[in-house]
Amino acid sequence: MKFSVAGKLDAAETVLLSAGLGGAATFWSPQMTALAEHFRILLFDQRGTGANAEPLPEPYAIADMADDAVAVMDASGTVRAHVLGHALGGLVALEMARRHPARIGRLALVNAWAKVDRHTERCFEIRLGILRTQGAGAYVAAQPLFLHTAPYLSAHHAKIAAEIAHGTTNFQGAENLMRRIGALRAFDAAADLPGISAPCFVAASRDDLLVPYTASEELAAGLPDAQLWLTDFGGHAFTVERPEPFNSALVAFLLGA
Repeated sequence: MKFSVAGKLDAAETVLLSAGLGGAATFWSPQMTALAEHFRILLFDQRGTGANAEPLPEPYAIADMADDAVAVMDASGTVRAHVLGHALGGLVALEMARRHPARIGRLALVNAWAKVDRHTERCFEIRLGILRTQGAGAYVAAQPLFLHTAPYLSAHHAKIAAEIAHGTTNFQGAENLMRRIGALRAFDAAADLPGISAPCFVAASRDDLLVPYTASEELAAGLPDAQLWLTDFGGHAFTVERPEPFNSALVAFLLGA
């Protein structure tokens, strides 16, 4: 697995960044400056995507992704790390806490869930239907509708068009995508939440189209040591649309403030 290390290289604490369904570490670009002031940062594209593109095995599960993340920690000489995860990446963080608790410091779980919500299931059925009937280009073109708010899409039209073009050219492949979606749909950590002792920062936006913020409320309620942070606006990618309030709260949590 290819990875990179950034930020404050001599920092006492490391933050591992776990991306969502797209798998790209660059998703966290709006958080990099805030994190780099205090932490060593460990970044990687998830297996099957980006710099780590390859066919994924069948079966494939969130547990496999968690083991990959721990393998990246091993390869980088990281004994213990905080984990910041978005959606699918948040599930990876929870699975790391279940499987490798001694390797985990604090968890920051953005738009994550213990078990997939039925509305989110419906959204994925629609997206998979687009992929099957219209192909990768249409799937990638529709993706921003589930990530962003309408005002953001309007104000950043050229940026979104460039991202669609890049995403189409570097598409992870239909088989890989379906296996990754299958993994997140099969994930269920609800019964194990009481045993996750790591301090958790659970963040969501009330206007997220893809994952209801109530999933984060339920996740926080099930964890023994969780802080719930909600914003009113920013959609599924509120960490991109409105990064400053989130970054401040995130860094304070990771520092134990």
